Amino acid sequence: MELKDEILIKAPTDVVYAALNDPEILKQCIPGCEELIKHSDSELEAKVVLKVGPVKARFGGNVTLDTAGAPDAFSLSGQGNGGAAGHAKGGADVTLTAQGDETLLSYDAKAEIGGKLAQLGSRLIQSTAKKLAAKFFKSFAKVIEEEKIA
Repeated sequence: MELKDEILIKAPTDVVYAALNDPEILKQCIPGCEELIKHSDSELEAKVVLKVGPVKARFGGNVTLDTAGAPDAFSLSGQGNGGAAGHAKGGADVTLTAQGDETLLSYDAKAEIGGKLAQLGSRLIQSTAKKLAAKFFKSFAKVIEEEKIA
């Protein structure tokens, strides 16, 4: 499964990058996130509850960040396990482009799923993933713009 999109955020690139590295902001924005722990600058652990069609599961997972291109670009990879519901692994490349005092955030993500979730069908999985990603980025932009995080 692949997802690509972009969103214009009304904040400078350095503010957007800092927010993307702030576990408290990310926890507010990730749909179903119960816990997000930053173990280091490149390692995060998350617990998320998701409902995909008839399957609802609590996922635990780890995310690794590669910030070699920071603050203009970075990538992340991770994997999660939802017990009987299944498992997922994937990654994303994120690019931040300054446009005046705004930032264009682009992402290109790939994911593989297995278990019960994979049996639901690719259309349901794809549409749910798109909705979750859109919800995250809409919430992320709102938090940055309303709270004027610096």
